Amino acid sequence: MTTEKLYIYDTTLRDGQQTQGVQFSTDEKVMIARALDDLGVDYIEGGWPGANPTDNAFFAALPKTKATITAFGMTKRAGRSAENDDVLAAVLNAGTSSVCLVGKTHDFHVETALGISLAENIDAIRLSIAHIVAQGREAIFDAEHFFDGYKSNPAFALESLKAALGAGARWLVLCDTNGGALPREIYEIVSEVIASGIPGKNLGIHTHNDTENAVANTLMAVDAGVRHIQGTLNGLGERCGNANLTSLIPTLLLKEPYAGRFETGVSPHSLTGLTRLSGLLDDILNRVPARQAAYVGGSAFAHKAGLHASAILKDPTTYEHVDPSVVGNARLIPMSNQAGQSNLRKRLKEAGLSVAKDNPALGRILEVIKQREALGYSYDTAQASFELLARKELDQLPRFFEVKRYRVSVERRKNKYNEMVSLSEAVVVVKVGDEKKLSVSESLDETGSDRGPVNALAKALAKDLGAYQSMIDDVRLVDFKVRITQGGTEAVTRVVIDSEDSQGRRWATVGVSANIVDASFEALIEAFQWKLIRDTAFDHAGA
Repeated sequence: MTTEKLYIYDTTLRDGQQTQGVQFSTDEKVMIARALDDLGVDYIEGGWPGANPTDNAFFAALPKTKATITAFGMTKRAGRSAENDDVLAAVLNAGTSSVCLVGKTHDFHVETALGISLAENIDAIRLSIAHIVAQGREAIFDAEHFFDGYKSNPAFALESLKAALGAGARWLVLCDTNGGALPREIYEIVSEVIASGIPGKNLGIHTHNDTENAVANTLMAVDAGVRHIQGTLNGLGERCGNANLTSLIPTLLLKEPYAGRFETGVSPHSLTGLTRLSGLLDDILNRVPARQAAYVGGSAFAHKAGLHASAILKDPTTYEHVDPSVVGNARLIPMSNQAGQSNLRKRLKEAGLSVAKDNPALGRILEVIKQREALGYSYDTAQASFELLARKELDQLPRFFEVKRYRVSVERRKNKYNEMVSLSEAVVVVKVGDEKKLSVSESLDETGSDRGPVNALAKALAKDLGAYQSMIDDVRLVDFKVRITQGGTEAVTRVVIDSEDSQGRRWATVGVSANIVDASFEALIEAFQWKLIRDTAFDHAGA
């Protein structure tokens, strides 16, 4: 069967930047653009030239990409010609071969928001697109509020599209700007647009996720005939976000009927980098990755129940809709008090521990897990702590160092600017071999800001571990989660710490105590122990 091309247009750097709390630097924009290009998207919307200094700097130093970098702007303003509109000129001055202009297609917005006649708006669309085309650029028209506009006044909405198409626009992108349209509406309206004489090969779709339907709406638009898809990595975007390309791209490549009908610029090889790309964006934004994210989430291929894990061992397709490796993810068998020996042996095998079915340690490990989870521990997400627990019961836990004591203090005082500031200081005494080592560290970061007592403890613990020091120098704490597991005066605190190293390995450890600092320090110690196990020549098959 002959396949059709679907064009993927990423707007992470522009529409994604409208997410509350998100602001990319120029260097971060360049980094993301290169990563998107490696993935294989067709278009990368870089931002709005003239709107802010960061976007200006990005367009002044565009990275070389196979993807088409696109500048975003709006149609000319009323009362000005396209040639004399300085906002439109700034977009053209970015020098990109492709330009996307947003214009009104909802009569309510034209008359109320712009305060002009419908005829004037049609002229603005036609003249602006014609001006882009006359400059030798590819023109893309973003039909703002199209679906709401079509429901209000279909004749005007269609006239807006035909004005852009007649002026030479390559793509007419139908935007569900408010995110309120539902899948059936999307399919029916796109079908009617094509029936009106506008070819599907010129149509695109841009959806928002305000009803949690952005991905479904995009797929319905493809089913109806559009061939250009807009979205963002990890579903970034204003309000509830945009269509999530991290979900859409693997669906298009791996699921029928899309996989058999269409081709995209994303190859099976580049698709294996999708999970890492999703994580890269979260790292740049200093965000905790969404564990339940489709395809790329840490729990996307996690199997907790013993019945599921037993079936997975026989045939992964029993509980997995795709092979996790095709998107760069991995299967996870969490450990909890719901687990059976199938989960346990599978997880031990993944940790490099081959244990016979009749080994009595298996029963001990499960019993210890149940006892400790009753105290507040959780091994569902703290896989590294589970491995250390199992190694201890199997007598396969090496003793790299021993913490003899620690002390942490928090001081509140005025600085030289007469401002009240906090300063945390930690002292840690460890025994490495026969040698005791005392380390002291403060919690100030490079800006002089206090990062708190746990940060001070982490720095002190990592300061001098003797022969093992070089192995833990690249450990970075990337997330810190606190949960109170019991209320009242007998509250128990659970701390889960996510760590990462320069090899891209990421692991989680857990600590529990009535004292949040104790719980944190327990998780920190185990984070370093797990790292040392991975980086030493220790025999994983036995001590």
